[in-house]
Formats: sequence, C-alpha cells, structure tokens
Amino acid sequence: MKSFKSNPWILPQPVLIIGTYDKEGNANAMNAAWGGEWDMHEIIISLGSHATTDNLAVNPELTVTFATADTMVAADYVGIVSGRNTSDKMQKTGWTIEKAPNVNAPLFKEFPMTLECRVKQKIDESETGYYLIAEIVNILCDEQFLAEDGKPDVEKMGIITYDPVHHTYIQLGKTVGNAFSDGKKLK
Repeated sequence: MKSFKSNPWILPQPVLIIGTYDKEGNANAMNAAWGGEWDMHEIIISLGSHATTDNLAVNPELTVTFATADTMVAADYVGIVSGRNTSDKMQKTGWTIEKAPNVNAPLFKEFPMTLECRVKQKIDESETGYYLIAEIVNILCDEQFLAEDGKPDVEKMGIITYDPVHHTYIQLGKTVGNAFSDGKKLK
C-alpha cells in the first residue's frame, strides 16, 4: 500500500450550495464541500470567513442544496468567486431565485432538492470561520425528481460529488444495493 500524509480525503464529499441573504436582502450562494449529516434533523458544515458567514451573522437562516451535473459550472463559480467582491455574482449564475417558503433565505429553482435550515449553533467561532450546526426545518423537492414511492429519487437528480484527491466532480451513479437489508445475507 502507498502511504499519503493527512489530507481531507473523505469520500464522497457533497457539493453543497448554501444560500443566504445579506443585510439588504440580496441573495448570495457559496459552494461548500466539508459538510454532512450531524443528527436526524441537523447538518454540520465547516465554514471559513465568507460573505455567507457575514450574512448568517445578520440573518441565521439558510438554504442548502446539492449541486448536480446540470448546475455544476455555476455551482463551481459560486465557490471560486466571493460575494464580498463580485456584486453581480448571482446574476452570472443564471439561477432563478425565489424566497424559500419556510426560512428567510433564497431558493435556487434549478436545483432538485433544497434543505431549509436555521442556525442552531456555531462551534469554535473565530475570525477565520466556524463549524455551523443547522436545524433542517423543511425539505423541498421538485416533483419531477420524485420516485414512484413519492420520495426524492437520488438517481434522477444527477447529484455530483467532489473528488478532493484530483479536484474533480463525479456524478453519483446507479443503485447497487439496499442499506440495512443486503447485509442480512451474512446472518
């Protein structure tokens, strides 16, 4: 086996798009890879100092969505361009922006599924950022991305993951098994 020094190589990494409003009510989005499920109804995201953290200091509500193959270029763009320095950042994405129904945060219509969230806690807050724990208030899913059982269909969404090893995006593929079921074959 080849040995590597410590790296942030947990795989797969979600490509999360965080939506917030600034103090004037203007929408902003950022791309964050270091996040995941914290609890049954909470998520955690590692945030550096960004326009997003400035916005959350004023309004502790946000949306979190998952980038897709169709939204990849603009999703990457909001990760490399700062809302602090680029006033037309959101216009360049071409995204349709609406106010989310349950939180005071923007909803980006081009994404198949969105988590509406409220800040619950900031851990290790400093001038360089913090770990954000957010309560999931509601989940919205475009009906075209629902499975026959009426729940979101991940395969239909075309969600992408970030490959931190090669700095690429990979589209999630087909279902290969059933969680909490297939392992019973070994009982």
